[in-house]
Amino acid sequence: MSTVSPATQSAMVPQRWRIAGLTRELPEPAVFTWELEPLDGDAMTYLPGQFNMVYQHGLGEVPISISGDADSGPLVHTIRAAGAVTRRMAALSAGDVIGVRGPYGSAWPVAQAQGRDLVIVAGGIGLAPLRPVIYHAARFRDRFRRVVILYGTRRPGDILYRGELEAWSGRLDLDVAVTVDRSAPGWYGDVGVVTRLIDRGGFDPEQSVAMLCGPEVMMRFAATALRRQGMPETAIWLSMERNMHCAVGFCGHCQLGPYFICRDGPVFRLDRIEPYMGVREL
Repeated sequence: MSTVSPATQSAMVPQRWRIAGLTRELPEPAVFTWELEPLDGDAMTYLPGQFNMVYQHGLGEVPISISGDADSGPLVHTIRAAGAVTRRMAALSAGDVIGVRGPYGSAWPVAQAQGRDLVIVAGGIGLAPLRPVIYHAARFRDRFRRVVILYGTRRPGDILYRGELEAWSGRLDLDVAVTVDRSAPGWYGDVGVVTRLIDRGGFDPEQSVAMLCGPEVMMRFAATALRRQGMPETAIWLSMERNMHCAVGFCGHCQLGPYFICRDGPVFRLDRIEPYMGVREL
């Protein structure tokens, strides 16, 4: 007899969504963005920071953060072709049908950031899970004090959402800085790791909320830089998407210390998750 509850069984069944829009973001490794429309029901309601399990028939499914506007617009996923499933997904075209179940997981503390400086620190494709927060802050700009967006990539050619970053940089009410690890001909911006941008300040560390997403080593160093500025651990949040398989805490692949990333995260407050970050065998 199955021990899975009816509610969980429903959560395990993907619904059909059509790829209504497709943007090829980066060439190698391929990064692409889908705009999806539902075939089996209503549009999805979600919170910034949550994720879906995205399924391709006959191949498998992968956890992908939602990277669209949670306040309006279609369901959006930005995906990097990093494994067998996502490489096959990169070959799909507008009009193709995929499966989606969700949303799952915890959300960015957008409400907690209201009335404070909002500091967003992203590395590489880690900008995608934070994009819903940027959309929200830009739309409801009067709810926040400073809005600081710090983004780092390896090379200029790896910059994600370049057009949007340029548009955000052009707004007088958003502070945007982009840096690259290695320069290239035609690049006249900052060179160096993203933590150097944090060290410049430009925000009130005692009256800020920071949200971090990127490679784990980047988040550890970024958190250290924020604390060096005087920001408390309880004001620093990060997304820990690692090894999620089932999204409901059954398979155990994403267990990190006492937490299941898919069930208890992926968004965690730093003081709760830091003791388990970088620990071997976890």
